[in-house]
Amino acid sequence: MTKLRKDAEENRSVILEAADLVFASQGITVPLDLVCQQAGVGRATLYRHFPDRHHLIVALLEQGLEETAAKAVELGDRDDAFFVLLRFHAERIHARSSLIDYWRVLDRNAPEVRRVRERFHQIFSPLILRAVEAETCRPDVQVEDVTLLVSMLGSALRGRSADEQARLSLRAFELMVEGLRPRSMALRAVAK
Repeated sequence: MTKLRKDAEENRSVILEAADLVFASQGITVPLDLVCQQAGVGRATLYRHFPDRHHLIVALLEQGLEETAAKAVELGDRDDAFFVLLRFHAERIHARSSLIDYWRVLDRNAPEVRRVRERFHQIFSPLILRAVEAETCRPDVQVEDVTLLVSMLGSALRGRSADEQARLSLRAFELMVEGLRPRSMALRAVAK
């Protein structure tokens, strides 16, 4: 029984990795047979884990959230963790452009979407509070603003190539950080 569970976990992981690669290179509307081919599994195995494309994409979004959560834990109690985690997103967002586009059109009231958004907020909330307390972030920044910030980073996906998208997302991040700083810090930076 344990071996079956381990095999199922491995298959799920391999499918997610394959879907991430295929969707990143060809978009999320590709035939799921390409995901099966990349993963080296049959259609029945794919559908046993993910009944449809939507569930597969939501699982990829959740996997990305867990990577974000792991990065937040790695950052520990750093006062700049909020900004480092935003940069982490800026550096990686171009590789997940298809997922970002899908996220934008999802029904915001669907239970799985609410679950993803709540988890996202759980990850960022303590980091924002710490940055505000350290006076490195404007005191009016709310956790809901992070969704807007990530959407703003996503606008860099309009670049024509992966390199241009990466450059634009980092530039958007740089501009964004200045807007997140407390007014007194921004004025000091201008005075220099």
